[in-house]
Amino acid sequence: MRDQAEQLRQRIQQSTQKRPTKLVTVTSGKGGVGKSNFSLNFGLGLIERGHKAVLFDVDLGLANLDVLMGISPKKHLFHLLEPDTTVWDIMEKGPGHLEFIAGGSGFTQIMQLDDEKLDLLFSRLDPLQGYADTIIFDTGAGLSKESLHFMLSSDEVIVVTTPEPPAITDAYAVIKMLHSRNPAVRIRLVINRVVNEREGKMTADKLAMVAKRFLDLEIQALGFVSDDSHVTKAVKQQRPFLLTYPQSHASRSIRSLVGQYLQSSAQTDTQANGLKGFFAKLKHFIR
Repeated sequence: MRDQAEQLRQRIQQSTQKRPTKLVTVTSGKGGVGKSNFSLNFGLGLIERGHKAVLFDVDLGLANLDVLMGISPKKHLFHLLEPDTTVWDIMEKGPGHLEFIAGGSGFTQIMQLDDEKLDLLFSRLDPLQGYADTIIFDTGAGLSKESLHFMLSSDEVIVVTTPEPPAITDAYAVIKMLHSRNPAVRIRLVINRVVNEREGKMTADKLAMVAKRFLDLEIQALGFVSDDSHVTKAVKQQRPFLLTYPQSHASRSIRSLVGQYLQSSAQTDTQANGLKGFFAKLKHFIR
């Protein structure tokens, strides 16, 4: 058993030397746009391509990734403060080999921890550096203080919206706030529930044009996800649509979007700050 643990540690150390771990926060301007469902299936799409993804549910108000996967987490992030608890102890195995960590109701308490406990928490999450290619944080919708801290600490932010005007307006509000706090923040855009590619492109172009005109900010549209009845069916079954209906329009959209993400990320992954950089930024905001 000890030999296996040592081999795992060696593999993690070797992978840490080879590549950085990218921290991505997925957010939205308003609720109900399919943000969490996107995070889940996006993570699974990365895994399909041999890209190691770990998913964190840090939606403080309406954590529902576990519901979408049909699992009941036994432990959450706050349990890392218990004696002899490792990150592997709190990690859940989801469908499609997706690994998942629940923020839990204790996450608000974590934001109030003193320096000693915060450092302990971060040190116990540190083994994920190099273990995962990408860590995806699924945050709450809107601009809560906690969500904003995660966005500003991450290597990049994916903003999910739909073509409806209220959703577009709220997405722009998030983009504007992020840009005002850190003009260098990398923002990518996903348009969910589009009728066709034309609607997705028009919505993305509209947001990009407004951001360029009023913020002098270039926003990359990562892609779109088709409006598809199979998504609702999968939610009712508490299964990811990418696995349950792999040939659906929405699943094909996710795969196309993942391909675009990996292609564009190949030039920027070397700029990732990794977990240590993320922790340093987050601690600065918390304090």
